[in-house]
Amino acid sequence: MYQLVLLILATYFISQVRGDTNSNPIISTPKGNIKGSRIKSLLGKDIFSFRGIRYAKAPVGELRFQPPVPVDNWSNVYDATEDGPVCPQPNHTPMSEDCLFLNVYTTKLPNKKHNPKRPVLVFIHAGGFYSVTGASNFIGPQYLLDRDVVFVSMNYRLASLGFISTGDKLAPGNNGLKDQVLALKWVQENILAFGGDPDLVTIFGYSAGGMSVTAHMLSPMSRGLFHRAVAMSDTMFAQWPIEKHQFYLAQKQARLVGCPDDTSENIINCLKEVPAEQLGKSLSGFREFGNNPVLVWMPVIELDYGQERFFTEHPITSALKGNFAKVPFMTGITTEEFSYFALRVLQNPDLLRELNDDFERIAPIAFIYERNTTKSKYVSEELKKQFLNNLPIESPKSVGLEHLYADSNVGFGVNRGVKLIAKQNTECTFYYKFTYQGRFSHVYVQNTTIPYGVVHHDDLIYIFYISEIFPKFNLTDPEYATVFKLTTILANFALTGKPIPKRSADLDNVDWIPYTKQNNNYMDIGKTLKMSENLYEDRYSVWDKLFPLSDYNN
Repeated sequence: MYQLVLLILATYFISQVRGDTNSNPIISTPKGNIKGSRIKSLLGKDIFSFRGIRYAKAPVGELRFQPPVPVDNWSNVYDATEDGPVCPQPNHTPMSEDCLFLNVYTTKLPNKKHNPKRPVLVFIHAGGFYSVTGASNFIGPQYLLDRDVVFVSMNYRLASLGFISTGDKLAPGNNGLKDQVLALKWVQENILAFGGDPDLVTIFGYSAGGMSVTAHMLSPMSRGLFHRAVAMSDTMFAQWPIEKHQFYLAQKQARLVGCPDDTSENIINCLKEVPAEQLGKSLSGFREFGNNPVLVWMPVIELDYGQERFFTEHPITSALKGNFAKVPFMTGITTEEFSYFALRVLQNPDLLRELNDDFERIAPIAFIYERNTTKSKYVSEELKKQFLNNLPIESPKSVGLEHLYADSNVGFGVNRGVKLIAKQNTECTFYYKFTYQGRFSHVYVQNTTIPYGVVHHDDLIYIFYISEIFPKFNLTDPEYATVFKLTTILANFALTGKPIPKRSADLDNVDWIPYTKQNNNYMDIGKTLKMSENLYEDRYSVWDKLFPLSDYNN
């Protein structure tokens, strides 16, 4: 009887707090009850915020370097009023190996009479697979939640904790991507309780998150877990080596923290005893040329040891076969992307001298392609000829070096990806270049507040409130028009599979024409929206010839 009274009181309390604008919302999910908090959107809407929801068991102890394990149900009310800790990495606090949490934001919760079943946007964060987070100070929902969507962000394991791969059953690889799969399964099972539609899930990600999005399009583990896909500023279709393992990186990680580096068994056993924070903070030890390479830990093609495999063949091979999820797809780049990396070289006499003196060795590190082969020597020679006219790189300006960094780290892979997907996709494929220059940027001209250009990550300034770095926009700011356009485009795409379903004055009365090989169309997202064609085709054609698709047929 006592338990029945408690149940009645709890049900009454939950129904009351949902209607009380001054109290914390509590909802009932298949896993248990969850208490959230309230924040305001840019336009003043109430956002029901549920942060730090555990979607997997803590990947610690014997679960370190293992695939994620679903979280058990809970009996008490789960407190989801604060972000979970950041996964181990340099320069972030609080951090913890126990970091597999996600955040859910919505402006309309279900009640007894109605469930809004809004489209769901699930964001996979950037950071090269070794840094950043899904926490609210980096991925704030205040702009996006002025649209009628449910929004989810997540953490996933990073660097060696998420991507170590020794080429045997001890560490086949891809655990960070498998974390993401488990988070997507959590969305399928629980998002109805937040007013989301599990049959209308859009995955979107940036940089390593964009790579992840296309990885999920290709992986058999992710089939059926999403219905649209947006890969922003990176894909899995670049010239980077995708290997069956990265044992050499496991060895390097071992040496950096004082472990033996001879066998996978000794490496894994020793690394299991190293504090997670020490592993996360060892990132600088993987740098080889300034801050290069941008990518270190990568997804791998898993060998079969009886485990569920994320990748069973090269991503480009899968795409050529049409072996991917046929869903509406959108991808694109910013104007400059990583071109500013050239500045770091040009302004550092030691790096500049090293690149000029030893271009053949440094180029594969900086521009991420295979090393120490006959082909890599040829590629380096051709890149130097095509982009640098075989001349020494000179300070203070080298457009060719800027283009090499922009294309190798982002642009070429995105361009190849849009072509590969569009060729066999049964749904529409959309391509864009983000060119809007506001007052703020992730990179400024040295000793000024003048943006260097529209660089990598700059479009995220208008989708999320990144309170860690930038001020919050309001309706009178010149940037608000771009905030409105980008969030509307994403919401449209999540609902309809089209970024602009029909012409509207709010979106500059343009039609967004899907990309095809015949039209080479892309949307220029600047102060105004306008269709254009043949995005950087003169530059990308060089990479196409150096890394022909015939290399990936098997």
